[in-house]
Amino acid sequence: MNPKYRKTVIAGNWKMNMLNSQVKPFAEELKGIVNKPKWCDVVVCVPYIMAPAAMKAFKDCRVEVGVQNLNENEKGAFTGEVSASMLADLGVKYVIIGHSERRQYYGETDISVNKKVHAAINAGLTPIVCVGESLEQRELGVTLELIDYQVKTALAGVPAEKMRKVIIAYEPIWAIGTGKTATAEQANEVCAEIRAVIRKLYGARIARAVTIQYGGSMNDGNAAELLAQPDIDGGLIGGASLVATKFAGIINAANKE
Repeated sequence: MNPKYRKTVIAGNWKMNMLNSQVKPFAEELKGIVNKPKWCDVVVCVPYIMAPAAMKAFKDCRVEVGVQNLNENEKGAFTGEVSASMLADLGVKYVIIGHSERRQYYGETDISVNKKVHAAINAGLTPIVCVGESLEQRELGVTLELIDYQVKTALAGVPAEKMRKVIIAYEPIWAIGTGKTATAEQANEVCAEIRAVIRKLYGARIARAVTIQYGGSMNDGNAAELLAQPDIDGGLIGGASLVATKFAGIINAANKE
């Protein structure tokens, strides 16, 4: 990470876990053990239904609230969906877009990810855009080519002046929820490639300012090593974000000078 040029962001992804009644106790425990964020921003991305409780629970500390998906349409006959403007009106600040589980289970494509990125930016939300390869794709040696395509497609049509509001999360699919983690060098290689793509699209100054997270099973044990890499600017944290002590360990690792 390089806090001189860009924000370090530690974002928890609770997925379909926790209950409303558990949000406040979690927040109180986290606030009691985490060091005051100095170098990093902290986000908790919760299921839609928990957003109001989370905003209330974290209102007196530097933890922002996000959610895990949105619909690319502004409004209409889309039963069960939630729009970007609804989230912004609620007070949500961040939204995860294109997580591999959304792609795998709900048929999201690179094109739909691009539409959702535009919807989020237009509503004033910060999108955390997920890209990553499967184990088969890595073994075929096409990781960097695939990442290039995903990043270019996700950012198609996004104006340069909006890029500071975009976070890219590299999440190797083979390392999500498996306990496997890319080595620090492997993770940084792909994050550096993402930055190179952004440099080609928008120039060096903007590329230097964009936050790029690693999202493959980062935990309190490996966070310091991963965050020491020059192109890894934080983490999109799954299981470890559900345990206050583990999440605090990652945040504290990001706060070290």
